[in-house]
Amino acid sequence: MTVRFSVIIPAYNAAETLARALDSVLGQSYPAHEILVVDDASADATPEVVARYGKRIRYLRREHNAGVSAARNYGAQQATGNWLAFLDADDWYAADRLKLHADWIAQDGTLDFLTGDYEYRDAEGTLLGTSMAQHASGRAMLAKAAGRERVVMEGEEFGAFVADHFGDTHTLSLLRLAFLELGGYPLGFKVCEDVHLLTRLVARSRRAGVICRPLGVYVIHGHSATRRDPVAAQRENVRTLTHLLRLSTDFPPAVRRGVRERMRLGRLNLGYALSKRGRRVEAVRAVLPSLYEQPGLTSLGDVLRMVR
Repeated sequence: MTVRFSVIIPAYNAAETLARALDSVLGQSYPAHEILVVDDASADATPEVVARYGKRIRYLRREHNAGVSAARNYGAQQATGNWLAFLDADDWYAADRLKLHADWIAQDGTLDFLTGDYEYRDAEGTLLGTSMAQHASGRAMLAKAAGRERVVMEGEEFGAFVADHFGDTHTLSLLRLAFLELGGYPLGFKVCEDVHLLTRLVARSRRAGVICRPLGVYVIHGHSATRRDPVAAQRENVRTLTHLLRLSTDFPPAVRRGVRERMRLGRLNLGYALSKRGRRVEAVRAVLPSLYEQPGLTSLGDVLRMVR
């Protein structure tokens, strides 16, 4: 298969960081078929930044801000490549990000999607860690790879990936047709929309390729919504997962278990956020549904953590 990557970059008031993201895609060892910047009604110099690149970038302007999911979906609808890759305007790709996936796709037509490791860095560029090493599912894949660069994820491993996924939006590669058939990213959710899409993708997949080296950089900002208002962010996370949990009745058993575990962890994080603010009663109420749905020592322990 000839792999033609359409790289979609949603941008909202991204003038300060967008050039770095664009340069990282233009500098790929395997050139992208096209790069689409979807400007979600920016009020800063984002259009001027894109204009400096001329015809190397497809610029799509939306006149009303509709959020990152709508921007990504619009980019996918307009794309002309057969594979999609995504990048947020404040993150960037490693130089071989596209090549590592394209080479594997060309050699193995049975892969439903591909993902991989990535770095966490702060706003100053300091390396904070890598994703696969920090997530249980990632460590399991590293152990399975036993030093190899490539490893296939399948079967029961998908459940752990859904519960505690190590791959993020900028490491995901999938067929454009599959993305459109899934309906893209869900609208109306501000947190965890990436997990929502990824889980629905996993539910229809049999084999996924994992690259065990960093494919890009995810920048952690001190002023992110999660850090500004952790309670609100975790409530929104649980709201998105609640919607996903309703859909999961039709998912394979391993994926259903992964969604339930993801929900348990989401409620637990909400409970912690409330507890840290002295709202113990609300914290207990946040985690109690897990005890009803999954009776056992783990869920009981979640409740007890909120009352200590």
